[in-house]
Amino acid sequence: MLSAGGIVQDCFDFVSDIETKKMPVTTGKYGPLVGAIDEGTSSARFLVFAARTREVVASHQIEITNTYPQEGWVEQNPKEILTAVEECITKAVETLRADDVEPSDIIAVGITNQRETTIVWDAVTGEPLHNAIVWLDMRTTSTVDAILETVPNKSLNYLKPLCGLPISPYFSALKLRWLIENVPKVQQAIDEKCCCVGTVDTWLIWNLTGGKDGGIHITDVTNASRTMLMNIETLQWDPLLCRFFKIPKDLLPEIRSSSEIYGTIADGVLQGVPISGCLGDQQSALLGQMCFEQGQAKSTYGTGCFLLYNTGTARVESTHGLVTTVAYRMGKKAAAVYALEGSVAVAGAALGWLRDNINLLQSVSEIEPLADEVGSTEDVYFVPAFSGLYAPYWQQDARGVICGITDETTKGHIIRAALEAVCFQIRDILEAMSKDCGLQLTRLQVDGGMTANNLLMQTQADLVGIPVMRPRMAETTALGAAMAAGSAEGIEVWDLKNIQPVPCDIFNPLITEEERDARYSKWKMAVERSFGWETTHVRCDDR
Repeated sequence: MLSAGGIVQDCFDFVSDIETKKMPVTTGKYGPLVGAIDEGTSSARFLVFAARTREVVASHQIEITNTYPQEGWVEQNPKEILTAVEECITKAVETLRADDVEPSDIIAVGITNQRETTIVWDAVTGEPLHNAIVWLDMRTTSTVDAILETVPNKSLNYLKPLCGLPISPYFSALKLRWLIENVPKVQQAIDEKCCCVGTVDTWLIWNLTGGKDGGIHITDVTNASRTMLMNIETLQWDPLLCRFFKIPKDLLPEIRSSSEIYGTIADGVLQGVPISGCLGDQQSALLGQMCFEQGQAKSTYGTGCFLLYNTGTARVESTHGLVTTVAYRMGKKAAAVYALEGSVAVAGAALGWLRDNINLLQSVSEIEPLADEVGSTEDVYFVPAFSGLYAPYWQQDARGVICGITDETTKGHIIRAALEAVCFQIRDILEAMSKDCGLQLTRLQVDGGMTANNLLMQTQADLVGIPVMRPRMAETTALGAAMAAGSAEGIEVWDLKNIQPVPCDIFNPLITEEERDARYSKWKMAVERSFGWETTHVRCDDR
């Protein structure tokens, strides 16, 4: 039994999911292996999966440094990202060799990455022209305000019919526009025809396939769908969107499918191994959770929180604050599968704030026991809108509030309120998805580092009123990238049509619907109180 009190059971029997006849002949004890680069906001990792069992047989992880040049700005060093990825690959291969497994058993590599983070570099020297601007960076808020003044009704949704996304600092186009306008070296490289731009996947693939000596400048359709520059229907860079943001189209990488052989690793311990899978991290988790059918959904809990709902080959345009995105496209000839997505800017980051900024915690290990000890929040509500709210509100002028404090409030109540804030924000998104699609989810599949917290998972089930299903194999994001790589034409060690889900734990709701709705009503009151604090920016109510 889990400490939070949820009912635990196997939701699926583990079944071998590989058609052995498709396997290449290998001599290693694990059979064919597929590698996955998982480059996230806080760390880079390389994991090696055994294709027959989906077991992780080797891995290595290195933390990535965030820098904060000004309030609301978040940057990373692109060279640090690349070096960390290369070191993770080297260390994981050393682990394989110590286990008497040759790296030649790795027959393909997939990549999954933090999305929207934007990098610009010199194609001749290979040097970055500026630090990477991270997805949660808010420096372009004033640019958004200026843009909204020029569009009909100051509508955030003005470009949604073309790209599926609202006008927001979150997405890559505005970050790229800022780099062009504010970094002289970028404009100089554009003038000299040697400027390359891309998200983290593009930067990694370009470098791993040769860099300045023939590197491939590509992205996949899932990452491209997060830029505000790709047409959500044609799956190509849209001339109107490029003109709107004043971004030369020839700077952008070629858009490819999520599962095909893009090229081979140019040097290092995996020299010659094909890179054959690429997805943004949230789409990769959707794939790793086996959400292949329309109506299936998953929620990933990390620095932020992201819920994706598979809508099949149909593009659903949300009227309730969600975005339309590409879930995956599994091959050059395959149809794109779409998803509705709700993005929460601050999830695990709120707990980091409690630890690092106001010293309520010494370490993450204290969160669950301190929150469990108090039993409830005693009506304390914490809205962690540190730099605005994402879906479904899209209120960039919102700021964080803690409501309901009394003289009996302790740090345990505030910590528990921070956990509940994650769960309430997911309910916000599920409510919007239900309105858009007319369907109620019957279960919520979850993944990400925060799901190790049993209290959080039980609270999530309680506050959304449906079972929460946590895979016992936690590496679903990396698994999705490996699945895309391993099922690509010419590799084909995974047959996704016959693959079986992994075993999982189930957390069932334990509170009444009346209590659930009463708590949610107070959460909505707290959210309303977070609006309108950043008064230097135009508030736009068109959501």
